Amino acid sequence: MIERPKPSTENPQPKLKVCGLTQLGQIRELVALKIDFLGFIFYEKSPRYVLNHLNLDEISEINHQGKVGVFVNEDLEKIIEIAEKSDLNFIQLHGDESEDFILELRNQLKPEVGIIKVIRIGNQESEVRRKIEKVFDSAQTDNQQPATINYLLFDTDSKAFGGTGKSFDWNILNEIEIPLPYFLSGGISLENFHKLSTINHQPTVLDINSKFEIEPGIKDLEKIKEFLSLIKY
Repeated sequence: MIERPKPSTENPQPKLKVCGLTQLGQIRELVALKIDFLGFIFYEKSPRYVLNHLNLDEISEINHQGKVGVFVNEDLEKIIEIAEKSDLNFIQLHGDESEDFILELRNQLKPEVGIIKVIRIGNQESEVRRKIEKVFDSAQTDNQQPATINYLLFDTDSKAFGGTGKSFDWNILNEIEIPLPYFLSGGISLENFHKLSTINHQPTVLDINSKFEIEPGIKDLEKIKEFLSLIKY
């Protein structure tokens, strides 16, 4: 029997993001399950590259308020074009985008579209601190301008930019200050879910992908339903 993390008034139930979606039928089922965020990967090298399966009009017609487009070192103009044509609600930057790039993206995106910046984590706590400090600098704001970044996302570092199915050491999150609400990604599964309770500053959103697939881009909906029942206690 899988143990659930204990409920806490300080750590409310996390929301859920299912990433790497490619199949309209499965997407409709996830919408019916009230999944909070739907992730679409716009990175051509990914085996879950959504435009090999769906076009922008089809994504636009999905009636959901948490559509996330995942981009890796993409041209700013292309991100803007895809965001508008597919009616995205969030842009997830999974590459090495600079502070200036993120600021310019924020200026050109519609105000209601949020930005999620990924921090890829290896084994060096000091490196994680440096990455967060750099991102947090770009998230600072004055009284006139909205914050540049809405969420951080912590994922396992890899040359493939995610989708490894491997977890990083979650204890690192207990050693650093996390300045924004965050998504947690990287190898989250039914088997290691109970270990989430060891994180002091709990994630706002759990981001699942490869551990809940039959093959890349084809989700195991029964596993997702089981996982959903665990986090919506």
